[in-house]
Amino acid sequence: MDRRTFIHQAALAGIAAQLPCSANADTPHSQFNRNSTAEQVTAGLNLAGKTAVVTGCNSGIGFETMRVLALRGAHVIGTARTLDKGKEACGKISGKTTPVVLELTDFDSVVACANTIRNMNVSIDMLILNAGIILDDWQQVNGIEKQFVVNHLGHFILTQRLLDRVISAEQGRVVVVGSGNHRDAPQGGIQFNDLSGRNWYRRGYAHSKLANGLYSLELSQRLSKTRATSNCLSPGPVDTNIRRDLPASATPANLKSPAQGAATVCYVAAHPTLKQVNGEYFSDCNPAPQSAHQTDRAMSAKLWQVSTELTRHHLT
Repeated sequence: MDRRTFIHQAALAGIAAQLPCSANADTPHSQFNRNSTAEQVTAGLNLAGKTAVVTGCNSGIGFETMRVLALRGAHVIGTARTLDKGKEACGKISGKTTPVVLELTDFDSVVACANTIRNMNVSIDMLILNAGIILDDWQQVNGIEKQFVVNHLGHFILTQRLLDRVISAEQGRVVVVGSGNHRDAPQGGIQFNDLSGRNWYRRGYAHSKLANGLYSLELSQRLSKTRATSNCLSPGPVDTNIRRDLPASATPANLKSPAQGAATVCYVAAHPTLKQVNGEYFSDCNPAPQSAHQTDRAMSAKLWQVSTELTRHHLT
C-alpha cells in the first residue's frame, strides 16, 4: 500500500492500524476529545510571562496554535519561510507575537533563526515543532529525502541550538507534532542504510513522522534529570495547506478543522496537568497507543547519533 492510499484508508477507518504498544496507564487523561478546540483546552489558563516558539506559524495548525497561545497571554515567536509570511500571520493576531524566518531545508537558515531567538534573551517555555510538508513525489535535499530533512533534521538542529533556553525555563516543554501515519513507515523503521528515499519515498511522510516520535522519545530520556520535558502528538487528519501537494483522491473524509487540530498541540504545550509528563504520545488530548517502532529505544538512540552526524556542522 502506498502512502496516498494509506492516508485515505487510515482516515476512513479511524487509523485502525496495528497497535502493539498501548498508552501509558499512568499518564493523566483529560475530558477533551476529537471535537475539542484549542480555545476550549486552554480555557482559564493564564500564560502571561511565558514564551512559546511555534514553527510554521503562517497557516493551519501553526497559526491557530500561535493565535490561541497569544490569546492566553504568551509571547509567541512564530516562524515562517519568509519574513513577509510571518509578519502577515502575526498581524492577524491579538497579543504579543514576533515573526522570525525559518527555512527548514536550509540549515544555515535554521542556525540564523536559532540565533535570532537566542538574541531575544528569553527562556523558552514551549518549543513547538509544528512545521512540515507532505510530498507526492521523490525530492531530495543534499542527497537526503526531503520530508526527512524538513520534518526532522531541520527541527533537530533548531532544538539542539535552543535546548538550553528550554531547560532554563520554569518548566520548559518541547512539543513534537508527529502523526498517526508513523505506523506506515517503511519496513524496519528508519532507513539508516539509505536515507535517499529512492526506494521508499511513497512512505516518506510516515518515515519522517516516525523520526519525529523517535526524536521526542530520545530527547525525553536526555531531559529526564531536568525540569524540561519532551512529548510527541498526533493532531489527527486536519484540513490544512500541508495537503496542497497531494491529489484530491488522497484527501480523507471527516477532516478536523485547524482549531480542532491545534487542540492537542496546545494541550500538550500548556496544560498544567502535564507538568511532569515526559516521553509520551498523545492524540485527541489524551495518551494514545503507538507503533512498536516508535517506542524502540535502540532505534531512537541510533537516530540521534545519525542525525548528529548529518548536521554536526550546524549544531555549534
